[in-house]
Amino acid sequence: MSTTTLTTAHREAVRPAYDARPAPTPTPFHRLLGVELRKMFDTRSGAWLMASIVLTALVATVAVVALAPAQVLTYDTFVAAVGLPMVTILPIVALLSVTSEWSQRTGLTTFTLVPHRGRVVAAKAVCALGIGVIAVVLAAAIGAVGNVVGVSLAGVDLAWDLGAARLAAITLATVLNMFIGFMLGLLLRSSAAALVGYFVYQFVLTGLTALLAAAQPWFADLQPWVDFNFSQGQLFEVVPSAEQWAQLGVSGFFWLVLPLAVGLRLVLRSEVK
Repeated sequence: MSTTTLTTAHREAVRPAYDARPAPTPTPFHRLLGVELRKMFDTRSGAWLMASIVLTALVATVAVVALAPAQVLTYDTFVAAVGLPMVTILPIVALLSVTSEWSQRTGLTTFTLVPHRGRVVAAKAVCALGIGVIAVVLAAAIGAVGNVVGVSLAGVDLAWDLGAARLAAITLATVLNMFIGFMLGLLLRSSAAALVGYFVYQFVLTGLTALLAAAQPWFADLQPWVDFNFSQGQLFEVVPSAEQWAQLGVSGFFWLVLPLAVGLRLVLRSEVK
């Protein structure tokens, strides 16, 4: 009885000091951004992915200068050649930034230090957005250098045939492609499964829908409305019309927005082991 009384009295004595203790300050969002950005590139997989992007960009530029006919040596050609490997590889970086929390078992640490998982996911999404924009800027800069060098070697006139509107459309397409990888990471939360899903979506599904559109005229008319990869790909080719914007919105809602919402809910509610 005395032990119980003493314990209760002790609790009552220390409660005011405990209640007066200030709550810890939440981790600033800019610090989360820095941490998540560093986590994307300071791993072996991230470092090799970045190295492969740089290497393929250089190879693509040299290949265009060495092999392309003089009449196609334009700014658009060089940006397309440099941007293709970036658009293909960068979504894997966004994908792995999410799945690594589960595959590498870092989620326990991450979500203990920052209990609000939504802030961590938001930081990863902002990093993916920023990387997509920076990738287009780099592709434009490398393409400009390649264009000047290639035209000088070929002895033809410079052709700057890529305007601001086209660059903005390409930037949007690149960012959307980044978020395809990000969505698959949230939805599957496994590096192996998400990588398989990405390559199936990017290559297998694209080929199947193209084959179906070539064989069935009714699907050729329907494809822009139901095939997000196709409607997104139009952004790399032209500045979209009003109808093409509508097609992008409809197909993107079903292929990107809805799966992204489902994946976000799973991440916020799933148990991290």
